[in-house]
Amino acid sequence: MDRRSFLKGSAAAGAAAAAVAASNFPAPAIAQGKIEWRMVTSWPKNFPGLGTAAESIAQKITTMSGGRLTVKVFAAGELVPAFGAFDAVQQGAAEIYHSAAYYYGGKHPGFHFFTTAPYGLYAAEQFAWWAIGDGEKLQDELYAPFGVKAFPAVNTCAQAVGWFAKEINTPDDLKGLKFRTAGLNAEIFRRLGCNVVQLPGGEIFQAMQSGTVDAADWVGPWNDLAFGLHRVAKNYYTPGIGEPSATIEMGIGKKHWDELPDDLKAIVRQAAYSDYQEGVGQFIVRNSAAVATLINEHGVKVRPFPDPVYKALGDAAESFINELSGGGDDILKRIVKSYYTFRNNSMTWQQHAEQPYLNIRAAGPKFAV
Repeated sequence: MDRRSFLKGSAAAGAAAAAVAASNFPAPAIAQGKIEWRMVTSWPKNFPGLGTAAESIAQKITTMSGGRLTVKVFAAGELVPAFGAFDAVQQGAAEIYHSAAYYYGGKHPGFHFFTTAPYGLYAAEQFAWWAIGDGEKLQDELYAPFGVKAFPAVNTCAQAVGWFAKEINTPDDLKGLKFRTAGLNAEIFRRLGCNVVQLPGGEIFQAMQSGTVDAADWVGPWNDLAFGLHRVAKNYYTPGIGEPSATIEMGIGKKHWDELPDDLKAIVRQAAYSDYQEGVGQFIVRNSAAVATLINEHGVKVRPFPDPVYKALGDAAESFINELSGGGDDILKRIVKSYYTFRNNSMTWQQHAEQPYLNIRAAGPKFAV
């Protein structure tokens, strides 16, 4: 599949949700120096880790501002479809969204890197690239034509490959599979013969149950258990190479952002930073408990892909990223270069620090307290 076909396919999920008429929504409340923003999300209401994170950051902003800036949350489908959140803010139908940038990769392939990328950054590195490296500056430049200012607001940490109806033993076993996935991961699996399907999270269970898809990735054990995906498949492969972490962002209409006084801007930024770190902690704790439940109570087989499958995925990823970098516009080239240069520089230390430490820890004492 060539790059044009990939971009066309990436756009399909967002295109149907793009026609959001601002006139259908009530204007935000602005009275006596108080502002009310509407936050639209891509998640089911109060969904663990994602829907709850949207509620959390909204509450933080409201509380930290002393009620001067109030954020009201609307779950997926309440005001706009799950994949319509970015468009709603871009078109002025809402002031703020909580979603994943890679859902909107059809607008520009650079969007993907602000969620995740193959063989890319884990959660701490992703935040470091955005906040300390060039990430924020590049995202500001990329999003400027869309009138959006975005912040990282939570990260799901490393994600699984996903749930498969049948065992995967060789790369050939992927051919013809109807696989629900997203982001740049979708193109990598297409190159190995999968028929990629893009669905919002709330539709995955029914799609697997009905056979509309043969396999699906969502997030990780915590969220997957909440959706009941173990009831429709028992083969759970992890780790995934397409989503070594996944940033969920808070995007604000640039006009509304620019109108805020400096103290409210600082509150919004710090609320996002706080929720990002809190979210990482939540996913570490909840995924650990959930994977034990899946294994011990539901008989799920949790294991990695065989080495030849990872080798095939790696080859496809390298080829695809080189094509994106070599064939993209100037901003895409700079995003790809910045992202993977940051990754490579981080690896020069991590290969001597965290990576071997985790190996040593796994082989070390168990401390059965």
